[in-house]
Amino acid sequence: MARKKKTIPAWRVFLVVTILSLAAAGAIYGYAQWKAYRTHFVRYAAFGIDIPVHYTIHGIDVSHHQDVIDWKEVSAMQVEDMRLRFTFIKATEGLTKVDRLFQRNWNKAGEEGIHRGAYHFFLPNKSGVKQAENFIAQVNLQPGDLPPVLDVEKLYRVKPADLRLRVWEWIHTIERHYKVKPIIYTNVDFYNQYLGEAFDEYPLWVAHYLQPNKPRIERPWIFWQHSETGRVNGVRAKVDFNVFNGESTDFSKLLIN
Repeated sequence: MARKKKTIPAWRVFLVVTILSLAAAGAIYGYAQWKAYRTHFVRYAAFGIDIPVHYTIHGIDVSHHQDVIDWKEVSAMQVEDMRLRFTFIKATEGLTKVDRLFQRNWNKAGEEGIHRGAYHFFLPNKSGVKQAENFIAQVNLQPGDLPPVLDVEKLYRVKPADLRLRVWEWIHTIERHYKVKPIIYTNVDFYNQYLGEAFDEYPLWVAHYLQPNKPRIERPWIFWQHSETGRVNGVRAKVDFNVFNGESTDFSKLLIN
């Protein structure tokens, strides 16, 4: 006797088609996301790193960890059409600390015509107002300088609400004094988890250098720290590299006037 052919239930067919459709949609979405964040890197042997080349304004950030810097050599270094046009320099930390090389770096970078910005390393378990006062006591901004920067990247076991309150204290104190919106420096995960929409009106400098693509963050950013292992003439230690997200006219608008 001939066997009867089994009929596949309609629900099972529907289930298989649905799963395949979702898988295809997921693959398409994943590719679209990858394409949206990808960028083109080129190896610059003189700088010792791969650099995203679809940006025209490049710079570094430094502190006492880079030891004494020869800013004349930094300013003179040019590889093909690329020069370092700005630097962020650590000024202060917490309530009372001052970077031991801040004033030297600040003055020498300015003498060489490099656009300079100063940053404060934030301690969330300390008063935001007093930390801002520490920064103000050390940093005298001039026309052509970049806005102040708050480096906030660690929670130090404080409640997220307390962190946000103290960040607000620092930002508002700085904004009242310098009459300019300060820049927030942090990484994508920290911003999304602890800062988020409350600070979306402030310019963002984002650290992202573990994958060779643009920062995976939904809000706009103006600076991207894309490497921590660069080499620069006049600097003994490895140095962080950054790009500005815009053209020269945008950069000029950002500067203190």
